[in-house]
Amino acid sequence: MTTTPRSAAARSSLEQESPMVPPPPPPRRVVNLTEDNRSLINALRSATTTPQETDTFMQSLGNLMTGGASQFRDVISELDAADLRKMASFLTSNSRYFLSIARNKNGSHLLQELLGKTADADTFFFAAFFRSFLEIMTDKEASKVVIQGLRVFSNVMKEALFPHILEHAVYLACDQHGCVSLNLCITVLDDPHFRTFFLHAVVVNAVPFSHHAYGNFVVQHVLDLNDLHCTRDIAVSLRGHCVGLSFQKYGSYIVEKLLNTKESMVVVVEELLECQGDRLMRLARGTYGNFVVYKALRVTQAEVNATADLFRDLVNKLRPFRDLLRGSYSNGIAGILNSVD
Repeated sequence: MTTTPRSAAARSSLEQESPMVPPPPPPRRVVNLTEDNRSLINALRSATTTPQETDTFMQSLGNLMTGGASQFRDVISELDAADLRKMASFLTSNSRYFLSIARNKNGSHLLQELLGKTADADTFFFAAFFRSFLEIMTDKEASKVVIQGLRVFSNVMKEALFPHILEHAVYLACDQHGCVSLNLCITVLDDPHFRTFFLHAVVVNAVPFSHHAYGNFVVQHVLDLNDLHCTRDIAVSLRGHCVGLSFQKYGSYIVEKLLNTKESMVVVVEELLECQGDRLMRLARGTYGNFVVYKALRVTQAEVNATADLFRDLVNKLRPFRDLLRGSYSNGIAGILNSVD
């Protein structure tokens, strides 16, 4: 028996009678709070607490944040905006207490997760940053909380933080962990106006930073941004210091980065040409300086038309020391000199 095909109108009628039912929303994740964590939430929501109860609550909260990430996230999932505001108030009520959590690896991660959830809660964290700014920014874990704030805070809060960071930029650049924090601040800055101020601070302090055990990392980081204007300005600031820096491990890294762009490369090569021959020879044979001299030869040789004179002058300056450059550190330099005979 052959079934008669339905007409288009009939099919349309059937479709209207049997609309597509959207799939049900996924079930809310069931959170099985421990008795202690349920008590913690109740204490947070309590309208009146004694000082002793407050101390007990804060100790429990601190232990939870520094010891159990998954349980803390379970607690947070049960809180509303008012609860989060109150929790932020407790966490930031005492600077030493806040720092003890922020300096802990787990605590730092969980504080970062709290940022950006509500504007009211962020206000408390923002104030805590100002109260203990240097202590936070010079700690490996705590500084990550401020960096996250720069990502998620409102523009008003960010604009208030930028000048404060800039004010302490020199101090941070010369600190073991502060230099890392400062580099991250420069990286996450999304306001060209404020980034310009940060880069200018590095330019005007390029000499002391470049000679500093930690500050040099800030200069290297800024050079890695490939901002041609800033790179040129750093090269100008370091004019007269490039040879001295090339004798140092980290200083030589900075000089090598300056050789990556034409304008700053000219500054470096001209200084190499101006230094005394025996000093240039010692640099070329040095553990770190040989890399600078070799790269200077390579980049000037590659730019045949633009820097031919610089390459020729550098070769002529080094040629009298060719026999002394046949060593483990400077074989590459000797090879270039031999190739242009």
